[in-house]
Amino acid sequence: MTDLRIRPAGFADLDAVLAFWKTSAEGTSISDDRAGVERLVARDPEALLVAELDGELVGTVIAGFDGWRCHLYRLAVHPGRRRRGIGSALLTAAEERFVRLGGRRADAMVLTRNETAHHAWRAAGYGPEERWRRWVKPLAG
Repeated sequence: MTDLRIRPAGFADLDAVLAFWKTSAEGTSISDDRAGVERLVARDPEALLVAELDGELVGTVIAGFDGWRCHLYRLAVHPGRRRRGIGSALLTAAEERFVRLGGRRADAMVLTRNETAHHAWRAAGYGPEERWRRWVKPLAG
């Protein structure tokens, strides 16, 4: 897959990314809107990685680093392009970014019901951390 290109998303990519997530990502969160993704790219212009094949958006991952921990979100590959190494290439790019920034461990947000994703994450060397649960509270804005 020599034509695969992975690069940080810019503001001009955000509408396409949001549309892509509607067809290629499982579930949504409160920040999966234009304003939320704009804040992400403004704060950390290299966090949202996109994969393109022949100019078509075929994958994404958010590789967020807060200076202490490395977090992966929104790993998504177009349903018609899965099992071709795109997700692996995105994870490699994200992990390389984390290492450059001094990160020592990455964690991923993975929906409990998304069994297909569980297999992909395990194949990439990740495992569930059963001792912890994610606790959330929407903030009024």
